[in-house]
Amino acid sequence: MHGEESLLQDIGLSIIFATVLSHIARVLKQPLILGYIIGGAILGKEMGFELVTNEASIELISEIGLILLLFIIGLEINLAELAKMGKAMFTLGILQFTLSVAFVYSVFPFFGLSIGSEKFDLLYIAVALSLSSTLIVVKLLQDKVEINTLSGKLTVGVLVFQDIWAILFMGVQPNLNNPEILKILTSVGIIVLLIAFSFSVSRYVLAKLYKACASSPELILLTSIMWCFLVCGIAGEAGLSKEMGALVAGMSIAAFPYGADVISKLIGIRDFFVTLFFVALGLKVPLPSLEVIGLSAAIIALMLFVRMITIAPVIIKLNKGVRNGFLTALNLAQISEFSLVILALGAGFEHITPKLQAVILTSTIIASILSTYIIMYNHNIAATFERLLARVGISDQTEESGNDDKAGHGGHGGHGDGMVRDIIVLGYFRIARAFVEYLEDLSPSLIKRIIIADYNPAFKDELTNKGFQWAYADLAHPDSLSHIGLHDASMVICTISDSFLKGTNNNRLLSTLSKLAPNAKIILTSDEPGEAKKLVADGAQKVIIPGVITGEFLYDYISRGMRNNE
Repeated sequence: MHGEESLLQDIGLSIIFATVLSHIARVLKQPLILGYIIGGAILGKEMGFELVTNEASIELISEIGLILLLFIIGLEINLAELAKMGKAMFTLGILQFTLSVAFVYSVFPFFGLSIGSEKFDLLYIAVALSLSSTLIVVKLLQDKVEINTLSGKLTVGVLVFQDIWAILFMGVQPNLNNPEILKILTSVGIIVLLIAFSFSVSRYVLAKLYKACASSPELILLTSIMWCFLVCGIAGEAGLSKEMGALVAGMSIAAFPYGADVISKLIGIRDFFVTLFFVALGLKVPLPSLEVIGLSAAIIALMLFVRMITIAPVIIKLNKGVRNGFLTALNLAQISEFSLVILALGAGFEHITPKLQAVILTSTIIASILSTYIIMYNHNIAATFERLLARVGISDQTEESGNDDKAGHGGHGGHGDGMVRDIIVLGYFRIARAFVEYLEDLSPSLIKRIIIADYNPAFKDELTNKGFQWAYADLAHPDSLSHIGLHDASMVICTISDSFLKGTNNNRLLSTLSKLAPNAKIILTSDEPGEAKKLVADGAQKVIIPGVITGEFLYDYISRGMRNNE
């Protein structure tokens, strides 16, 4: 009983300190992760007040959070969408990681630093410095509304490839102590079998389960979590890490339209456990000595240099532009939370020294702070590099980013014939169905510009056959809306009034849409004229009032009939 009370107290203290420190980080415009880690450091015995004593239990709970984090990262890796990125994106994704690892592995020994001398230290340093932070980058680019620019898309593409490289490394990680080619090939073979098994079950079993419970979002969520932990267990039994199993589980359902909904519903659960994961990391942070700070500074300088030489030249060579090359490199100028995961697993396998883990953790914290300002001023910094290269005759000759953004990507924002999908209809209910019928009869060409987003996949085939693009969206969960191409929309229409919306209302929806679709005209639906006026005052371009429209129709119909009878 005492142990349970201690665990409850430690969890409570961890959440309290993480919350307070993350609020301070927010005010100072720093990543929230920094607040979590510093909160853990204050609680720990290494450089804090020894307020948390049950570190083992905290780490156990944080491992659950880590599994959910990697599961969601896996959900973001849609292999079908990855295949549509084209040869340029594949070239960049492959060269960035391989060149970075090779350069760091070859050059680092010449620095003469007091780390990297153990058997696997150098390999872990090379891998850690080749990965960037998905959490930090995506959050900051979304805040700057740059996630859908050409440089933003290149940045996200590199992050996706980095996640895949990390998966491959985690697959061979357990066998590094006995690096026999047969064992490594066996590990790779097991990974392939696990992926094949997961995708087969997803296609033939999960698809039917999801279709059967499509009207129950809670059951979709529970089914997804069950699948995550089932694949984790299979991976563990097969000699792979449970974390890798979580990634594969996420990837295996990413192609389904429910992936965005699973992400939106898992975020609250994930964030709780992820907070404890980073608090647990903070508990291990040693009191930083001048030596550790000096080593961290050298590592950060090397990381920044490597980003510049492995990303910008490749993008310039691919005719994506000098500025886009440097913008992408600057956006990725931090060390990934994935690197911390890999180092934590490496410490468990006794591959690396505690000193190396402490130095990389310190470097990650410092780099995350620097990265906030680098991304904030990325255009100014990139312009400086652009001017320097212009002096030696390298100009910014690039494929037009506007064409790149708009010409058919095959994703939510484009269509195979080059038509832009810039009109988004939220909800396929009475008004939307009538609208679709009118379009079929009166304006077939407009169909190619429209995405219809709804939670019920039963209408997907019907709408797709008519030429519309269907996307999954749960209007009550803003995170599910961020995946349907709202940023590029010229018009967003919700044809459902508050009487039929579940878990939200048009007022909250307007606030969400204003952030996700800053350039779009927003059209909403309301049952009450007073509420309609308020929505217009708050920023809606137009508000449909079904009762008023029906009244106007009846008046016109009766008036015409009376005139005809006279």
